Amino acid sequence: MVVNIRVDSSFKRADLFLSQTLGLTRNRIQQLIEQGFLLLNCNPFKPSSRLKNGDIISGTIPEATEDEELKPVNLPLDIVYEDESLIIINKPRGIVVHPSFGHKEDTIVNAIIHHCKDILSISGAKRPGVVHRLDKDTSGLLLFAKNDKALNELQRQFKNREVIKKYLALLLGKPEKEADTIITNIGRHPKDRKKFAVTKEGRQAITEYKILKSYYGISLADITIKTGRTHQIRVHMSYIKTPIIGDKDYNKKKYEDIINNKDLLKLCKNISGQALCAYFLSFRHPAINKMMEFKIDPPSDMAEIINWIEKNGTN
Repeated sequence: MVVNIRVDSSFKRADLFLSQTLGLTRNRIQQLIEQGFLLLNCNPFKPSSRLKNGDIISGTIPEATEDEELKPVNLPLDIVYEDESLIIINKPRGIVVHPSFGHKEDTIVNAIIHHCKDILSISGAKRPGVVHRLDKDTSGLLLFAKNDKALNELQRQFKNREVIKKYLALLLGKPEKEADTIITNIGRHPKDRKKFAVTKEGRQAITEYKILKSYYGISLADITIKTGRTHQIRVHMSYIKTPIIGDKDYNKKKYEDIINNKDLLKLCKNISGQALCAYFLSFRHPAINKMMEFKIDPPSDMAEIINWIEKNGTN
């Protein structure tokens, strides 16, 4: 659907105005704006932007896969924990969390609704039970709620930064500081709408890291995120000039220029997806009010590199 709307009212949020004008949900409008399908006066804008008389909103709205019925699909799930309120899985690389453009039936959500058929009754069920997300090529612990009460409470904990999420990452190079807290704004990349970047106009993003080991041009980092911006860790690690190994979107460096061991270089080139694993998750159980902690090992190719540098490396 082609959009070309002249605004005839002032000081109204863009997402609210478009939702009322186009008859689409506010969440759907926000996604279209953030994905760059809609422009304000020929420029990218935020869902929260305030409109003025005479503004022109233009673009093309693609056919929405999210408006289609979700299909249960019998895909394998690595279940770490499950009870009546929630389910935690170890997500492998290469699979997206919920249906989107180009991924209708091959997602974690498709597998979850096959495994937990009652989860479709949760309100806002286009993403049933989704509490948080991981990028397609990031592996690790992923939490789903199985009822509305659990979903609301877990989302509250995430919003209030009560949930602890830790990642292991293999970085190309070594940061200037052994440990640091990175605080910037992150928003859509000004030239590539599929990517994100450190920007003045974005939302605040806070990432803490600690370098555990640095060998032969590679650093093993333990990372804790205080906010949950899209691609946050990947953007921040690239921002401090130590991108994540295997990250094709945010790394412009050549491995050969930095990794000074041929065996380690070969292992890094063979890694599938980015060497980033959400290995630790801690939260308060929404039903029994008990603190829960979960920890997993990184994927085998990432673990192989970690084991190699522990065995062979010297600082």
